[in-house]
Amino acid sequence: MVTHDLILVVNAGSSSIKCALFTNQPTPEIICHIYVTGLGSHSHFLTKDSQGSTLTEKTLGNINHEQAFAHLLAWIEQQENTYNLIAAGHRIVHGGQQFTTPVLVTPTIYQQLQQLTPLAPLHQPHNLAPIPILQHFKHTLQQVACFDTAFHSQQPEIAQLFALPHALRKQGLKRYGFHGLSYEYILHSLPNYLDELPKRLIVAHLGNGASLTAIQDGRSLATTMGLTALDGLVMGTRCGTLDPGVILYLLQQGWSTQDLEKLLYHQSGLLGLSGISNDMQVLLQSETPQAALAIEVFIYRLIWEFGALVATLQGLDALIFTGGIGEHSAIIRSRVCEKLHWLGIHLDELANQQSRSQISTKDSPVSIWVIPTDEEKNIAQQVYNLINTSSTSIIISEN
Repeated sequence: MVTHDLILVVNAGSSSIKCALFTNQPTPEIICHIYVTGLGSHSHFLTKDSQGSTLTEKTLGNINHEQAFAHLLAWIEQQENTYNLIAAGHRIVHGGQQFTTPVLVTPTIYQQLQQLTPLAPLHQPHNLAPIPILQHFKHTLQQVACFDTAFHSQQPEIAQLFALPHALRKQGLKRYGFHGLSYEYILHSLPNYLDELPKRLIVAHLGNGASLTAIQDGRSLATTMGLTALDGLVMGTRCGTLDPGVILYLLQQGWSTQDLEKLLYHQSGLLGLSGISNDMQVLLQSETPQAALAIEVFIYRLIWEFGALVATLQGLDALIFTGGIGEHSAIIRSRVCEKLHWLGIHLDELANQQSRSQISTKDSPVSIWVIPTDEEKNIAQQVYNLINTSSTSIIISEN
């Protein structure tokens, strides 16, 4: 029986684990997806093959992350094919100033990543938690940290700076940007769609988390998210750009930092504006004025930020929509492009409704595209590139 070396891609949250198995080869191919949801209450285990068909589905009861990974690894070992799990790639939201490329995780690096938690308190601890758990079960497993901030690390300094004193900048307070794993995947997949790389490109990653990035000659020039993933566009439950005076006002009214965190991350955005849902599809189907208002603000803020990025690029050659909303909502794409007609963005409405790859008219000065993103595959590719050029063994202390 043939043994297949595999890479496990891990994206862990507070109550869920999303994983994918990829082949360890120059162009990794997806084997299956593995999902564990409802951790800490009524856990649910689901696996799907590369075509999206369900392979396994069962309830696991009240289990924690460690028990979930034990079940996940046991499932892999029980498969008919002989799978040899040789590496794991982890989506790490924040790489800070020092991590600008994927890295093999060592005890020292793990501690350094933990120290970045204040920059991403809601994501970093959950992203890092699986590393010691997997090392406990598979001591020789190579583990690679892949960063959402890395793609933006080569932006000009002027695009990264806040107008704050030097002492605070030295502490790492600057604009980092996020969704980098998605933007990098889109950039690498462009040869499948365009004959040549556009010199001035804006990618709109629109989903429950949303951002725009201006890309010039294949490099991030500016992006809408900043120190945290709260900045920029209106999102599902996140506020987007906010006058700092709002925070000062609420603090003066007696709000705690925990109250503010809950407000800004979980109660704002589309949900806060509508009072109905953070799901764009639900809002589009609603006939309430609150839903209409939330959609209008979402589009208004997107156009506002888009104009700033076009000015930074000094023009535009191509626009790409990606992410859950960007890939699946023809209505939002149409309403955005309508507001950008002045820029030379001419939408082919039939192509848009059919969600074709190119949705601009033949005579549009700016080409418009819908390109699915695949952050998991990008992580698998980064892991393959790293572990096949390094012999470093990866050991993480359980302490």
